[in-house]
Amino acid sequence: MRIVIIGDGKVGHKLTTQLSEEDYDIVLIDQNEGKLQAALNQMDIFCITGNGADVEVQKQADVPNADLVIACASSDEMNMLSCLLARKIGAKHTIARLRNPIYYRQIDLLKADLHLSMAVNPELAAANEAARILLFPEANKVETFMKGRVELVEYPVRGGSQLVDLSLAEIYRKYKIKILVCAVKRGNDVYIPSGDFILREGDKLHIAAAHEDLKSFFKSLGKKNARVKNVLICGGGHLCFYLAVQLLQAGMQVKIIEKNEVRCEELCEQLPKATIIHGDAADQDLLLEEGIQNADAFVSLTGMDEENIIMSLFAKTQGVEKIVAKINNETRAQMVEGLGIDSTISAKGAAANAILNYVKARMNSYSNANVETMYRLVNGRVEAQEYIIKQECEYTNIPLKDLPTKQNHLIACIGRRRRVIIPNGEDHLEAGDSVIVVTKEHTIRELKDILA
Repeated sequence: MRIVIIGDGKVGHKLTTQLSEEDYDIVLIDQNEGKLQAALNQMDIFCITGNGADVEVQKQADVPNADLVIACASSDEMNMLSCLLARKIGAKHTIARLRNPIYYRQIDLLKADLHLSMAVNPELAAANEAARILLFPEANKVETFMKGRVELVEYPVRGGSQLVDLSLAEIYRKYKIKILVCAVKRGNDVYIPSGDFILREGDKLHIAAAHEDLKSFFKSLGKKNARVKNVLICGGGHLCFYLAVQLLQAGMQVKIIEKNEVRCEELCEQLPKATIIHGDAADQDLLLEEGIQNADAFVSLTGMDEENIIMSLFAKTQGVEKIVAKINNETRAQMVEGLGIDSTISAKGAAANAILNYVKARMNSYSNANVETMYRLVNGRVEAQEYIIKQECEYTNIPLKDLPTKQNHLIACIGRRRRVIIPNGEDHLEAGDSVIVVTKEHTIRELKDILA
């Protein structure tokens, strides 16, 4: 599959890195020759220096024969124009990164004229991620499958937890709730566990289940219904706006601190039910004055990772139960996990995941099972993919205990006619099923690839 990526910014670079790892044929276009040289040194890709909205540059990159063009330059207008030109000269599919809420709101009107296959808004994607975490505060991270019917959550095993020193088989027998622990991070190691895997303090579990079953499981662990009611957000950019809209709709009280006065006035008009404070959120006295100690959740969304980390650590010292920090640099995100900030979001990561979903779906469009949804977990070391089985084939109607699967591959969940099945060895796959597979390999392109 030949993919042309326009723009070597945060989203473009992450996409190029992930797609080149999976052996796609990648061409990267950017006007900055130095950035392209650095990308060439890191990855096996082809680079073109120039403006991605220039037809001659696109022809140099062989856009007329491209299966997919992804425009993620810094300008929305340039991305839309680049995609329009790409389709005009023969590209099969195009994706545009659009950040401006005004453009994104009317993208359905523009999609046909621009011949866009997909539009991605990184801030909206990250806001959706943050909202899921705040609506399910027991979890560090929450991903959804099967149109929201199944959730895959990251849950930390803390000191004194009832789960410590229990095997997974013992947990399933003891609680009798339909959940499946499909990945465990222990220190620097990652496991796709079997039933005899014994949990230890500090483990981070990735649990798949229906929403109500997850709530029942956490309740049986003695977790009180920790519903978030008051949220303090620092930084009033696009991501803050998208998140605040969702939280207000969910009935939460939202207070936003933003240092740009003009932006504060805009937020006052756009979010009349929120409280907008003009000030520097990095000012400790201001945070105390605005009642950080009384907040159920603290969300730091400024444009600087370091500022977000420091404010989040301060919120932790003030006893805030739920903290979410926007951290774009992956190395920093991994570092702060050890400091107790378990819930981090990244706009570029959320956008890259959305685009990877599309790419995998296109690759599998002619196979027996299409990729519907895909997430990378545990800092990209584990992949969870949802497949739709289109027709009967070699792996349908066979008990799972008789279906030989490769090591480190797990069928975590089956969706069948509005039912969610946490499978055991007696269950089987049928045509029409949604199937969630968890794997440590990134080379799984079809469902049959998990078979030994």
